[in-house]
Amino acid sequence: MCTCDKCGAPTPGTGGQTYVPYEERCGNESIVYFTRKLSAEGLIKAYEQVCSRISGHVGVKLHTGEQHGPNIIPREWVKELIEKDLRGANIIETNTYYDGDRYTTDLHRKTIEVNGWTFCPVDIMDEFGTTTLPVKGGKWFKKMSVGAHLTNYDSLVALTHFKGHTCGGFGGSNKNIGIGCADGRIGKMWIHTTPLQDDQWDIVEEEFMERMTESTKATIDYFGKHVTYVNVMRNMSVSCDCEGLAAEPVVTPNVGILSSTDILAIDQACVDIIYAMTPEDQHAMVERIETRHGHRQLSYMKELGMGNNRYVLIDLDNGGKRITAADAVIGLKPFVQE
Repeated sequence: MCTCDKCGAPTPGTGGQTYVPYEERCGNESIVYFTRKLSAEGLIKAYEQVCSRISGHVGVKLHTGEQHGPNIIPREWVKELIEKDLRGANIIETNTYYDGDRYTTDLHRKTIEVNGWTFCPVDIMDEFGTTTLPVKGGKWFKKMSVGAHLTNYDSLVALTHFKGHTCGGFGGSNKNIGIGCADGRIGKMWIHTTPLQDDQWDIVEEEFMERMTESTKATIDYFGKHVTYVNVMRNMSVSCDCEGLAAEPVVTPNVGILSSTDILAIDQACVDIIYAMTPEDQHAMVERIETRHGHRQLSYMKELGMGNNRYVLIDLDNGGKRITAADAVIGLKPFVQE
C-alpha cells in the first residue's frame, strides 16, 4: 500500500516554473567540477575529483536506455571508467513502471545486451523483490520502496545523462536516483500515480517533483557520505532516455561533464548552464523545464537539506580556475549527431 500522507492533505509547493538567478540565492557554496572533454578521458577526470569516499561494493546507477536508444552515455566511456577506477563495481538498474523494453527482468536483460552493457555485471535490483528505506522529513512519504539489492552496496556512483524529461522537465542526478532506484511496481507507482484511478501518470508538476525528490532522499540518506555524482551534458533531447528511438531530436548543444559530491549543486549547475546559453540554444530545454515546473526539483532539494544551490564551478581544462555558468557555454557549437 502507499505510505504517503494523502489523507492528511499535504500541499505541493509552488514556483516550479520559475528560474531563480544565482544572485538571488543564499547559503553556502559546494564545489562542482567541469570539463568540456566529452570522452572517456573527460569522464574519468571528472569522476576522480569526487571519488574519495567511494569504497567497498560499488553500485553505478546509470540509465541503460531502451533498445538502440541514441542518446545514452557511450558504453565505451563507462567501460574505461570502470576498468580504471571501479573494478568490481556493478551497474545497477530497476525495471520500468511502463510497458516497454525494460518492463520485466527478462525483457530488461535482453535490452541491456542489445545496448552493449555487457562489460560488467548489471544488477536489476528489483529482480528478486523490494525493500523500503525511510524518508526523513518527507511530506508525501514515510518510506520509499526500492529494489531489494540496493542495500547490498556500500557506495553509490550516480552516473547521469543530463537531458530533458517528459514529466520532470529535466533529468539529472535527482531523477536518475529518485525514479531509477525506486522499484518498477511499487516505488514508481507511489511516485507517479494517485491510488484507485486509471491514469498512471496523473501526479504532475510540483507534487511529482516533490515525490521524486523524497525518493532520492531515501537512497542518498542510506549511503550517507558514500555517494557521488557525475552528470554528462551530451545529446540533450528534451525527451528522457526512456523514450529510446522515439525521443525528440536533439537541438541543444553539447556542453561537457560535471561532477560533485552535492546532488543539488550539480543539478543546479547543469540547469544554470542551460539558462546561460543563447536564447536559440536554450529554448527547447527551458520550455520543457518550465512547462513541467521542473525547478521544483531544485527548490525542494534545498528545503529538504539535500545540498546547496550555490557552488564554486571549477574548470578542469584550465588549471582549476573558478568560472561561471556563462563561461562554461562560451564557444558552444550547434549540435551534430555523432
